[in-house]
Amino acid sequence: MHIKHLVQLALLPALVAAHPGHEEKLASRELLAYKTHLRRGLDNCARAFEENGLTARAIARRAEISDKYRKHRLSARDTDDVLSTSHLSNENYTLSTSESEIFSASSTCVLNPEGEVGPFWVSGELIRTDTLETQPGVPVVLEYQFVDVSTCQPIEDLYADTWSCNSTGVYSGVQGNGNGDSSDDSILQETFLRGVGKTDEDGVVTFKTLFPGHYSGRTTHHHIIAHLNATLLSNNTLTGGSVPHIGQLFWDQDLIYTVEDTAPYNTNTVDITTNEADRVFSDETSGTTSDPVLNYVYLGDSLEDGLLGWVTVAVDLSAEYSPTYSYLWTSSGSEAVSGNGDDSVNGGGGMPEGSGAPTGVPTGGAGF
Repeated sequence: MHIKHLVQLALLPALVAAHPGHEEKLASRELLAYKTHLRRGLDNCARAFEENGLTARAIARRAEISDKYRKHRLSARDTDDVLSTSHLSNENYTLSTSESEIFSASSTCVLNPEGEVGPFWVSGELIRTDTLETQPGVPVVLEYQFVDVSTCQPIEDLYADTWSCNSTGVYSGVQGNGNGDSSDDSILQETFLRGVGKTDEDGVVTFKTLFPGHYSGRTTHHHIIAHLNATLLSNNTLTGGSVPHIGQLFWDQDLIYTVEDTAPYNTNTVDITTNEADRVFSDETSGTTSDPVLNYVYLGDSLEDGLLGWVTVAVDLSAEYSPTYSYLWTSSGSEAVSGNGDDSVNGGGGMPEGSGAPTGVPTGGAGF
């Protein structure tokens, strides 16, 4: 059995050069101060997680998920420290290793101020946690757990919006340069690897998805937007509420190379951008205690059996952002829209001011 140690997550502060229409980087001094604020709050939660049973339930839950999918099968660090640390250990864990060792958390991750939305978010996505559809590649079960950094309590009824590219670096629902064949508008009808899920009483939502491929200028990553107090519409999309976080998650570089050697990942002729070369990854790990890499275990004897990845994320509920978008999901597929920050797709930027600027989240699902 393979195991990956729990690590800490930070937001992604700006759009990378590969994304059109990018915002400027967040001020380093403000960013580091905010990370320090959240880090202190999160450190205070460690004992609370033990006392309120959150850690014990997480161990049992992750073990149950792992067992389920094994049976049914799926189709204060710096950047140098993070890059030189192997988060995967296959020497010390066996099938007889106790669940408490395998699935316990020695630390949790931090959701910091607003990062990039990126050019490939589609607003108004459907509420669903099985996003794999028929996409080929390495299947992944991702467990996100959200906790309030101020109270150390799980955040129930939060909607996590997540999306990523497929094995050859293409996102569904968007069309344009940098996303596969820019002349193929049939991609606007696709929804693969996009979904929104609601957290339970432990602040947990689990997605069935795919290990992402890569595209020009970016390392392998997953996107997350967190929605609070949103309303579920009859068309199974969200409206209203607020957004306390926008960010991304990464994988170990050695695992990325292993996956990229398999089909259909190895049919992608675009050069791989490593974690080390990715500016967003660097921004997340430079001069901070953050290590934005997912924990994981293999769900079988090979990659084809899939991976279980998990992370606990701490949210500052006083932060609030208004993500911009240029595509909206409708009953007839994704449609390009304007007037949402920029005519090209872009990401939000800026640091929270006090309790956060009073902003909202765009209405979802227009046209259903």
